[in-house]
Amino acid sequence: MEFVDAHASFIQELDKLKAVKRQVRLPVDANRQENSAEHSWHVALMTTVLAEYAAEPINIARVVQMILIHDLVEIDAGDMFAFAEASDHAEQELKELAAAKRIFGILPEAQGQAYLKLWLEFEAAITADAQFAKCMDRVLPVFQNMRAGGGSWTRHKVTREKIINRNALLESAAPALWRYVNQQLNIAVEKGWLQQ
Repeated sequence: MEFVDAHASFIQELDKLKAVKRQVRLPVDANRQENSAEHSWHVALMTTVLAEYAAEPINIARVVQMILIHDLVEIDAGDMFAFAEASDHAEQELKELAAAKRIFGILPEAQGQAYLKLWLEFEAAITADAQFAKCMDRVLPVFQNMRAGGGSWTRHKVTREKIINRNALLESAAPALWRYVNQQLNIAVEKGWLQQ
């Protein structure tokens, strides 16, 4: 079997995700901004630890694969603050779809189409695999902001309701984790890290 040059091009393209900065800061590393590659790795590993909390059977390999590719679109589209205006999110969705087509289009056609299909499944969050993957992506900042004394929540004056709405899928996809998140958010409000 011969090595396909498209694979080398795709692998080299992935490096660009390390340059995409996120809102979360890392107290463990001089409070620098997290990058999207670190985020994807963290969510993927966290998912393997928390898979037992999934309410429905999931294919952990598929879930982790979704997580590892879901933010690749930020190479072109950049990261958007989760609580930006709805119109900004609508515009971002169009940028991300174009980015997904371009980035996965680097791969041989059949493989690129399979990755695009998996990315679209994650975005739609209809299957049990995609719902759990989406939950994991959205819940990691709860752990991070709790550790950082409010972190980006405090900087952006985020309300408890916004965090609840963003993580609402947890209630059905991982009920025990949903209860834990609610307890943590109550603590965050008490400490003044989240607005009521």
